[in-house]
Amino acid sequence: MIREIVIASKNKGKIREIRQIYADLPVAIVEHPDLPEVIEDGDSFSANARKKAVEIARHTGTWALADDSGLEVDALNGAPGIHSARWSGGGDEANNDKLLAELRDVPAAARTARYRAVVVVATPEGRVVAEADGRCEGLIGFERKGTGGFGYDPYFVVPQFGKTMAELPAETKHSISHRGEALRRLRDPLTRALTQVR
Repeated sequence: MIREIVIASKNKGKIREIRQIYADLPVAIVEHPDLPEVIEDGDSFSANARKKAVEIARHTGTWALADDSGLEVDALNGAPGIHSARWSGGGDEANNDKLLAELRDVPAAARTARYRAVVVVATPEGRVVAEADGRCEGLIGFERKGTGGFGYDPYFVVPQFGKTMAELPAETKHSISHRGEALRRLRDPLTRALTQVR
């Protein structure tokens, strides 16, 4: 069985989430200090995640786990979607400012949205051995709430809790988040793939 899987990301928040969710997996989930930039030019979350996983696996010579995720806002025809991380050309704060500006005249009931994620594991030979997706439905709030999470979390309200993702404890967030769902769905195919490695 392989000993480790490298996370194909430099996003500290994302790395922390993946490690917490996979803490009991029988392999080490590791970071790599020198990851190349992968151009995310796919037309879907799946295409981008697959490209990242394959390129990072080839670069590091070990299995790689990549995800592509983002926010889809119904009132914005699904935007920012696959462009979520770089929507504004700035960082998280700039993205959130743009989100609020775009939704300025949209009433609460019409601010429906969802987080989506696709996670992929690939081998250094370029073979995708596991893939799964997840989603989390919610609403975009009017003001920033909470200090946890990252990205759009301070504005993404989860109706069943009446709180934003950034207000939820990590364990609760992982239990309902798009990435948490995708990673849980990935466990079985990933475990099967791991057991086939001699």
